[in-house]
Amino acid sequence: MKFFLSSKNNGKIREFERIFHLFGIEMLSEKDFQAEMPEPEESGLTFEDNALIKARAGVVFSGLPTVADDSGLCVDALSGRPGVLSARYAGVHGDDEANNKKLLSELQNVPANERTAHYVCAIACVFPDGREFTVIGKCEGLIDFCRTGSGGFGYDPLFISPIGKFSEISAEEKDNVSHRGKAIKRFEEKLKEFI
Repeated sequence: MKFFLSSKNNGKIREFERIFHLFGIEMLSEKDFQAEMPEPEESGLTFEDNALIKARAGVVFSGLPTVADDSGLCVDALSGRPGVLSARYAGVHGDDEANNKKLLSELQNVPANERTAHYVCAIACVFPDGREFTVIGKCEGLIDFCRTGSGGFGYDPLFISPIGKFSEISAEEKDNVSHRGKAIKRFEEKLKEFI
């Protein structure tokens, strides 16, 4: 079974390909096509809204059932920010270094016990015939005072999950507890209703 993954984020593409492979689903991405997919405007107010925007655009581009996610970090001390703006929190889309620096700056006077946060991942699936669904996964944790580790991407060098910092644990360990891993498991269960 082939699905298109509507994402230009190489970190997400690697995670999706690795996890979906375990379910017998071949994930194609833009690199498998001879054209560049136009980037849809993520104008939604929720993670689910933005995931659906991207998945609908992916169906138009690829003609295949399309999966897209929108994910981000919600920090309690910042009233849920950066939230849906996580990828462009510091102003430039995908600038992990700047985003992490801004987050640390905003939390500099927040004590350890008040640095609670959670990652959210909304996955949308849209079929060429118009059927669609979304699922959500969350992972609770804390924001560290400094970046460490060499794994992961995004805010992973700051996010301490129940089993360790996302940038310091193995990909398999991360998949078992992460917001994306949880959402993908829910996605697999939901997909059975559609195929």
